[in-house]
Formats: sequence, structure tokens, C-alpha cells
Amino acid sequence: MISAILLAAGQSKRMDGENKLTKKIQGVPLIKHSVKNILAASIDELIIILGYQKEIIEKLIDKNKKIKFVFNKDFESGMASSIKAGLNHLSKNTEDFFICLGDMPMVNSDIYNQLIKSRNQKNIIVPTYNGQQGNPVLFDKSMKEKVMDITGDVGAKKILELNKDKILNLEINDQSITKGFNTQGDFSSL
Repeated sequence: MISAILLAAGQSKRMDGENKLTKKIQGVPLIKHSVKNILAASIDELIIILGYQKEIIEKLIDKNKKIKFVFNKDFESGMASSIKAGLNHLSKNTEDFFICLGDMPMVNSDIYNQLIKSRNQKNIIVPTYNGQQGNPVLFDKSMKEKVMDITGDVGAKKILELNKDKILNLEINDQSITKGFNTQGDFSSL
């Protein structure tokens, strides 16, 4: 079973008061693009971590039997608390899990599926573009306890630094894996 944890709890601090996940791209809220792309991939469950403006974000997402919503009451402490909230709600049958960022709407289902196809080669599959590591990262279940150890607002980057020998860097010919939407300027480049 393959699970995806989608981090959608952040406060969009660099967006001048606007929630980036609700901002529209081609007339559709950013978060809907991210969810649609993950659901179109070969995943079995999608755990969406909500925090900041949780009611607004949840209403934007169409109901789907693969989706499980989890509220991270500690979302203000940073990304690590949201990742842990997701890990605590993984299905007991999960073999591999993605950590996905809600603000990366251009990562399409083909990218997820390429990572899934490579999953048995190493414990961590990291997409790269021109040698730069991107997202989403796919972990096998043996990495769950290590990921549970992260703290603060760093995401799983520290896990990657400490486990270089367990990583397969998979070159993906698509810049979207390195392109998050964090500022108003990121949206104006569309």
C-alpha cells in the first residue's frame, strides 16, 4: 500500500496575508491542483494535514474515499509537527509513503508514478532536476521512525542529510519538483 501525506497546514507567511493554498491557478485553487495530481497517481490513501484556516481548505477539496483529513493542532510549531501528524495516521498496511507539499501544484501524477516505480531500489526516493533535490520524497516504511524524530520547521531535509546512503536520486526532467508557490511573485510568473 502506498500512502501520501500532503502538508496543507502552513500559514503562508510570505504571501502578504493571503493563503497561498486558496489562491487560484487557471481559475482553480492551488490546493485542488495538488490533490488532483496525487489522486491521479498510483496511491492508495491521501492523508491531508490541515492547520491554518482548516475549514476553508477542507471545503475546497472534493470528497474522495482515499482522502483522510487530519488536523494538526500544533501547526504553528512548523512542518515537522504536520509530518508527524501524518505518520501517526498512516494505514497499518502502508509499505511506502510520500511527503508532499501542498504548495507544489505542478507536480503531476506521472512524476509520482515514476517515483513509485523506483521504490524498491532504495529506502528513500528523491526526485532531482538538474541535480537539485525536489519534492515529493518517497520513503519506505523502514524510515518511519527516523522521520518521526524531526523537529521544527525543517521538513524531512535533515533525514536526507543523515541517510545519504539510503537515497536514490531519481532525475526527473520536470522543473515542477523544485517549484513551490510561496510568494505573490511565484504566482505572477504563471
